[in-house]
Amino acid sequence: MHYYPEHDTEAGAAALAAFLARRRNVLVLTGAGLSTASGIPDYRDKDGVRRGRAPIQGPDFRKSDAVRRRYWARSLLGWPTLAGAAPNPGHLALAALEQQNQVGHVITQNVDGLHQRAGSRRLIELHGNIHHVVCLACQARYARTVIQQRLLDDNPHLQDQDQQVKALPDGDAQVEPEALEHFSIPHCEQCGGVLQPDVVFFGDNIPAERTQAALHAMEQADALLVVGSSLMVFSGYRFCRLAAQAGKPIAAINAGVTRADELIGLKVAAAAQDVLPRLVEMV
Repeated sequence: MHYYPEHDTEAGAAALAAFLARRRNVLVLTGAGLSTASGIPDYRDKDGVRRGRAPIQGPDFRKSDAVRRRYWARSLLGWPTLAGAAPNPGHLALAALEQQNQVGHVITQNVDGLHQRAGSRRLIELHGNIHHVVCLACQARYARTVIQQRLLDDNPHLQDQDQQVKALPDGDAQVEPEALEHFSIPHCEQCGGVLQPDVVFFGDNIPAERTQAALHAMEQADALLVVGSSLMVFSGYRFCRLAAQAGKPIAAINAGVTRADELIGLKVAAAAQDVLPRLVEMV
């Protein structure tokens, strides 16, 4: 591996510029590390170790009213962090690279919607978009902002906590157990069904059509660039395995370790918001 530490970002960006210049269609895979500069906490430290409590599992969410109550209470308090986040220079740089045809598709593991707001168009949101909510019974769709207002109206006892909570990844937040006792969860206004954020929970499968689109993008690409992901979740790591099996070169911008370090040929161990804008200038 050609490795560039954080203090050698300039040389790393130059190496990445050469990497892009030699390829026609570079697929970009992004993770939570890209959005930390937008104020959204990530899941893991630089050693790839998960922070905090285990995430809610999709099957548990769908079968347990208590789990749904916990999810929506935490989401009520954590949502303002996501709602107020804006694309950072890393997101904007990737959109610029796409517009300049320096990269092809972007596959993101993030659900924050910041790539879209930055202007990325050839985008596959692998795990969905948390700004949307869907009814599991009738498939009616709602904007998350609409659900937030319903949560606030129905749970005024939590409103005075929203300035005191610690933000967690993907709009989560810590909630004291006693706050859940009388918490009212939202239901579909059309059929009364269970509402779920339109994201792939842990323990769930990515929709087949989305998986096929991502795999096709990987098949058509001639190289892979990983940005801000430890690749500890298999849904991201698999793209590195596929690239390596096909003999396609892999580069990465990630401050910490990744699950695919032995497969990566070029790595810049620095923050994406520092490296990517410099890369745009160089290409």
